[in-house]
Amino acid sequence: MKRTGLAALAIAILAGWALLSPAQAVPPTATPSPGYDARLQEQRAAARAATTPAVKPRRVKKPRTK
Repeated sequence: MKRTGLAALAIAILAGWALLSPAQAVPPTATPSPGYDARLQEQRAAARAATTPAVKPRRVKKPRTK
């Protein structure tokens, strides 16, 4: 009878320890998503195109003096 009580106590202690330990799971967003990555790249390219001017300003050359 003492062995079964001791075994039940050991199982209860191990179960309690497992419940108190931190989780080791990886969040689902850690896995790469090809569709999301493609949309993100398109969005970033569009944002870059919107912020850069279409025509670069011309450099004004200073006249040479002798």
